[in-house]
Amino acid sequence: MAIARNIQDSLARASWIRKMFEEGARLKEVHGPENVFDFSLGNPNLEPPEAFLDALAREAADRGPGRHAYMPNPGYPDVREAVAQRVSREQEVSVSGAEVVMTCGAAGALNVIFKAILDPGDEVLTPTPFFVEYGYYAANHGGKLVTVPTAEDFSLDLSAFEAAISPKTKAVLLNSPNNPTGQVYSTESLERLSALLARKSKELGRVIYLLSDEPYRGIAFDGIKVPSILAAYENSIVATSYSKELSIPGERIGFLAVNPAAEDHDLLLAALAMTNRILGFVNAPALLQRAVGAVPHAMVNPAPYQANRDILCKGLAEAGYRFTTPKGAFYLFPKSPIPDDVAFVAELQKERILAVPGSGFGGPGHFRLAFCVDSATIENALPGFARAIKNVS
Repeated sequence: MAIARNIQDSLARASWIRKMFEEGARLKEVHGPENVFDFSLGNPNLEPPEAFLDALAREAADRGPGRHAYMPNPGYPDVREAVAQRVSREQEVSVSGAEVVMTCGAAGALNVIFKAILDPGDEVLTPTPFFVEYGYYAANHGGKLVTVPTAEDFSLDLSAFEAAISPKTKAVLLNSPNNPTGQVYSTESLERLSALLARKSKELGRVIYLLSDEPYRGIAFDGIKVPSILAAYENSIVATSYSKELSIPGERIGFLAVNPAAEDHDLLLAALAMTNRILGFVNAPALLQRAVGAVPHAMVNPAPYQANRDILCKGLAEAGYRFTTPKGAFYLFPKSPIPDDVAFVAELQKERILAVPGSGFGGPGHFRLAFCVDSATIENALPGFARAIKNVS
C-alpha cells in the first residue's frame, strides 16, 4: 500500500463539507453561480476590517532589518503582550504575554495543545455535534476523541459528561459559539462542568484540562456575551484564530492562551513552545503576527450575519422546518424533515441548494447551513427550501 492505512481510511470518510463545496463548484459551472445556493462552507463573506488591512499594508511596506527573520517560537513578545491584553479583557482574567503562544490558526493551536498534553490512549471529550476535524487532531497525537450527547437544544448535558469521564480522560474540548449549531454554552453550565472536572481530577489523581476553541467568540447575536472559560476553571486553555473575526481564514493566524493558575504552569508553557516548533509550525507567520498585534481588538461587525440568520430562520420556519435559533457563529442546524439527513441533503441539491448532512458532525437527522453568504442567496433559496420539504412530506 502506497499510503498509510489510517489515511486511506480517512480519505474514504472524507469531509462532507469539502465534498459539498466541490459539488457546488460543479453545479455553478453547469447552471451559473447566481443559480446555485451554496451554504456548504463556513467561508466568511465579509471583507476584513479597514484597520486590519491598513496595519497589514504598513507592516508589509516596512523594509527594516530582520522583519522576516525567525523570532521566539511562541511569537513576538510585543505581539503576545498586545494579545494578552485582549484576552484579559474578554476572559475577565489577567493574562500576561508569557501565557500566549501565537499559532497557525486555531487548528494549529489545538494540535500544539494536544501534542503537549496527550499520552497514547488519552481521551478528549467533546459535546455533539462537533467540528469534524477534532477527531483527526486528537488522533494525530495518540489520543482518542470521545463524543458526549447534548440536550435537545444542543446545550451541555452534565450527567452525560459525568458518565463519559474515565481514567483515560485528559481533556474536555468545547466550541462556543458552536460549529455547527450556533449554540453558546451558558455561564451556569460552564461552572457546573468546571466543578465536575475539578472533582474528577481529584478523584483520578490527574489534571483534566478544559479546552475552548473560540474562533467565533466575536460573532454572537442579540447582545449575548460569550462566557469566559478561563474564569470558570483553572486548568483551562483557550485556542482561537482570527479567521472568522477578521475574515482572514486563508492567512492561518491565531493563538492559544493558558490560564495563569494552571497546574505546572511553567512546564506547560515550555511544552507548548516546544510543540509549536517540533510539529513543523516553528512559529506563526511573522507578517500576520505583527498585523494582528497592531490592531488586537479589531473584528468584523457581526450585524450582517445576524440579519442573515433572521432572514433564514424566518423563511425556514414558515416552510415548516424545525430548529434551535443560533446564538452565534454563522451556522444553522435544522432537523431533517426525514430521518435520513444524507437523503434530504440530496433532495436539496435538486433545488441547487448545497447543505452538509448533520451525520458529518456527529448529529444525524440534521443538516448544516452556513449563512455567511449574501442575503440575496438566502432569499432566492427560500422557495427551493419550501419545495424540498413538501417533496418529502
